[in-house]
Amino acid sequence: MTRGSQRERDRERALARAGGKGKTKDDGLTPEQRRERDAKALKEKAAKKAAQAAAAAANSGGGGKGNKK
Repeated sequence: MTRGSQRERDRERALARAGGKGKTKDDGLTPEQRRERDAKALKEKAAKKAAQAAAAAANSGGGGKGNKK
């Protein structure tokens, strides 16, 4: 049962490599502010994806030969 001490050492090393951050989710925001921030990020991500889809559709153009049935 010597594995326990190695696990503890590994956890300490992992914490040190992560900069000592640990598992803290406290970013100083209220839940409402966090929701607003997340909603804004989600909208930006959706807009970026829509722009990429529009660009891909514009580039494909549908100018191939003999694809019509």
